Amino acid sequence: MTALPADLISRFSAITGEKFALTDASAVAPYLVETRGIFHGTTPLVLRPGSVGEISEILKLATATDTAIVPQGGNTGHVAGQIPREGAADVVLSLSRLNRIRDVDPVGNVIVVDAGCVLADIQKAAEAAGRLFPLSLGSEGTCQIGGNLSSNAGGTAVLAYGNARQLCLGLEVVLPTGEVWDGLRRLKKDNTGYDLRDLFIGAEGTLGVITGAVMKLVPRPAGHEVAFAGLRSVADTLALFELASQRCGEALTGFELVPRIGIDFASRHIPGVRDPLQTRHDWYALIDVSTSVSDEAAREMIEALLADAIEKELVQDAVIAASGEQRRALWHMRESLSLAQRPEGGSIKHDVSVPVSSIPAFMAEADDAVTAVIPGARICAFGHMGDGNIHYNISQPVGADKQAFLDRWKDVSAVVHGIVLKFGGSISAEHGIGQLKRDELAEIRAPIEIDLMRRIKHAFDPAGIMNPGKVLQTGL
Repeated sequence: MTALPADLISRFSAITGEKFALTDASAVAPYLVETRGIFHGTTPLVLRPGSVGEISEILKLATATDTAIVPQGGNTGHVAGQIPREGAADVVLSLSRLNRIRDVDPVGNVIVVDAGCVLADIQKAAEAAGRLFPLSLGSEGTCQIGGNLSSNAGGTAVLAYGNARQLCLGLEVVLPTGEVWDGLRRLKKDNTGYDLRDLFIGAEGTLGVITGAVMKLVPRPAGHEVAFAGLRSVADTLALFELASQRCGEALTGFELVPRIGIDFASRHIPGVRDPLQTRHDWYALIDVSTSVSDEAAREMIEALLADAIEKELVQDAVIAASGEQRRALWHMRESLSLAQRPEGGSIKHDVSVPVSSIPAFMAEADDAVTAVIPGARICAFGHMGDGNIHYNISQPVGADKQAFLDRWKDVSAVVHGIVLKFGGSISAEHGIGQLKRDELAEIRAPIEIDLMRRIKHAFDPAGIMNPGKVLQTGL
């Protein structure tokens, strides 16, 4: 690892206090590997500042001394945007101590939070005020809102409420120079110049450090129902989504595509998960309906939808959750699909999006292409069908060597992403670019787009200290 001078470590440590400046190998280890275990970084120092002022001083010193800074939230990212580079002397800046709910305004339907607030804690604060914060992810008990915004997180409710960008009204950001931009505006309408907020959302910490945010709240639904339906094909699932959109309108808050293999994996490896239906089906849809009227109204709506779908021979079988506990169990099963792949060996994962109407054709072509490259590969593709975001994951063939399978990651991804682009899709729907897709981004985006991104990066961070090597191959 490239060394960081001892006197410089002391200067950084003095800003946060020695207690919150970690240098011991065992103490820094949790900050150096991402959830999938693919990327491992190195660092001489992890700083855990407790205030915006401390972060400002850290970035001033970093710019003055050409020290690379890697902001990190809950370390739940899937593309290693939060992991320091291997062999470099990147300093990790943890936001975990900035975890204050600053204000909840139920009348204005906003909540003001520190960037280190865990997503689940924001949800609880909104619920206590009689409101809903609709951003929902499988990692919500660990991920932090600053990271959610830096990666423009999506989740299971994008269909109805939008992703992190759509849920954010204002930001507070510390710039690489140490300057603090207070953009914590609570306005839904503000046409005063460039929207600086949108530059930092999705920038993965390459332009500055998000330290606070104003997020939208919505009234809590009076009625909520969840159904789980078995279907013959992805095409039938798409037809069901179209029918659900027509019948339920804005009340349709979630529509998830689930494969049979995913049910097998989850029921085999995740405690408490069981097959919701008596008979096996090739595909399933998890349907979530919320209304402002009542549970009865929501149930009538979802019952009418399923009756129509069964009559049209789209749905072969279905169940409606009979209680809040059953609703949570159905969602737990869906959110466990990625985790359930781990005990099955190596998994090559893709976070892609295509136009909703193209999902069946994309899936068919990708399945054929992947199995041609790796015969016996087990495709476990699932995700947010309502917004076109498919997690096209591939588990290793039964009995295959895990490392040999993972060594084919680039080959397989080139095939999958090529088909995604053919359908006018995106190779990153909600996970970001980070280190994993950085080189691929440069290959698929137009030269003018890459050049404009570089210009923005240089304008905000001319010293190149902010999260170097992420998104763009720029920086120290």
